[in-house]
Amino acid sequence: MRLILLIAVFFALLLSACRSREVKSAGPPPPVPVTVALATEESIPEEIHAIGGVEPSATVQIKSQIAGELTAVHFTEGGNVQKGDLLIEIDSRPYQDALRQAEAATAKDRAQLQQAEANLAKDNAQLKNAEVLAARYESLRKEGVTSREQSEQMQTNMDSLRQSARADQAAIESSRASVDTDLAAVERAKLDLIYCQIRSPISGRAGNLLVHVGNLVKVSDVALVVINQIEPIFVSFGVPEQYLGDIRKNSGDRKLPVQVSLQEDTHKTARGFLSVIDNTVDNTTGTIRLKATFDNQERILWPGQLVNVALTLDTLKNVTLVPAEAVQAGQQGQFVYVVKADKGVELRPVTVGPTLDRRIVIEKGVAAGETVVTDGQLLLYPGAHVRPVPADKLEAKGS
Repeated sequence: MRLILLIAVFFALLLSACRSREVKSAGPPPPVPVTVALATEESIPEEIHAIGGVEPSATVQIKSQIAGELTAVHFTEGGNVQKGDLLIEIDSRPYQDALRQAEAATAKDRAQLQQAEANLAKDNAQLKNAEVLAARYESLRKEGVTSREQSEQMQTNMDSLRQSARADQAAIESSRASVDTDLAAVERAKLDLIYCQIRSPISGRAGNLLVHVGNLVKVSDVALVVINQIEPIFVSFGVPEQYLGDIRKNSGDRKLPVQVSLQEDTHKTARGFLSVIDNTVDNTTGTIRLKATFDNQERILWPGQLVNVALTLDTLKNVTLVPAEAVQAGQQGQFVYVVKADKGVELRPVTVGPTLDRRIVIEKGVAAGETVVTDGQLLLYPGAHVRPVPADKLEAKGS
């Protein structure tokens, strides 16, 4: 009996100790370690972001304007060329022969022209004399001094010389036409000789040589080399058609700035201006195509590259900004945790605007100067208290 009583007392004391320990352990939960940041008020650019493709400002396929053998190449594949630089030579010997023949034909026809002009001058002189004689004999015939036959003979001689003069004039016109044809042939031959040396029509970057020395080329057949002009250079990109009105309005009185960065190295950037708004919206994608121009003097941009594009429409003044990681998504929409003066947190629904450099515009829900939680939100709940810690300590604890 005494043993049972002792056991009962022992369990009663044990139960009392457990209850006492539970009472002592009860109390408010410890504050949650989080990282925080202040909401700031700033003026930021209003930007549209897109992915764009780099295009040369001009592309020229160099083709031969004459037929012949390719005899020499004077450029380096993949190298820079300037406007007027000699690129390729075509065998000029056939065209030199054609020029000599055309010049010889010109000299011959000019000699014939001179002969025809001399004949005309002689016939005109004889015609004047014949006209005088014909008039004299006609007068003498009327006076009865000479016979009718003599007068008519002088008249016939005059008419014959007049016809001869007309024939000489026709020969002159024919010779002049021949000389003009010969001169055109000379100019054509000279032009063909110029075409034997193919020069760059633009400054740019040469591609690979597509036809090598020794091959025969035809007139306007295949491209011998392609030259891309990369100073300036274009970036083409598409944006949703909902921005078309704002783009047209803001580009009406000023050039809209455009900044691009390389996808493989975002620190390499280039600045330019919007230069072209396409004249139609693509119904299949619901986008409008735009084109920006960059001077590209540092050769950062290269045809065919994909780049990140930021088109600045306007400046948003005095907006509230918080780090983008502060904004969370919930069933009722987006929200942030705001830290109050007593270190308690309040779940605050927000309306967000555009994002800039990992910061997001808060259009409604948070005021500048308030403190928001940027990391550690998974452990929070309405009414919880927090303990702000540096980001590196929170990461160390989480790891």
